[in-house]
Amino acid sequence: MRLIPTLAFLMFAGAAGAQPIAENPPTKTIQCIDVGGQQVPALCRVPASRLDPREDICTCPGGGQRVEVAVCAKGQTPPPEGRALNIARRTAIRDGSLLGDMIGDKPICVAPRNR
Repeated sequence: MRLIPTLAFLMFAGAAGAQPIAENPPTKTIQCIDVGGQQVPALCRVPASRLDPREDICTCPGGGQRVEVAVCAKGQTPPPEGRALNIARRTAIRDGSLLGDMIGDKPICVAPRNR
């Protein structure tokens, strides 16, 4: 009997992880960050369209903490992978998000999916 409420909760929790429909192109996405600050591949379910860059839901099956990160704006480039970025991510993910966090004077962001 407890299985039905649990499944209902999981269904709504999954819907909460989806990007808003009005947010196209998306301004944030999900990354999986391990304890050392390195990025672990996320598994994202996306629409079957090359024109729709949104992601329905992302999980971290390979481990790591699931955090929100900004998508780089047009003309902006993501910071290069390296020790400085790993240290910045490791300290910044304590609040569960990389939104608005900086590495030096450059914002932490990721390239859009269809660029």
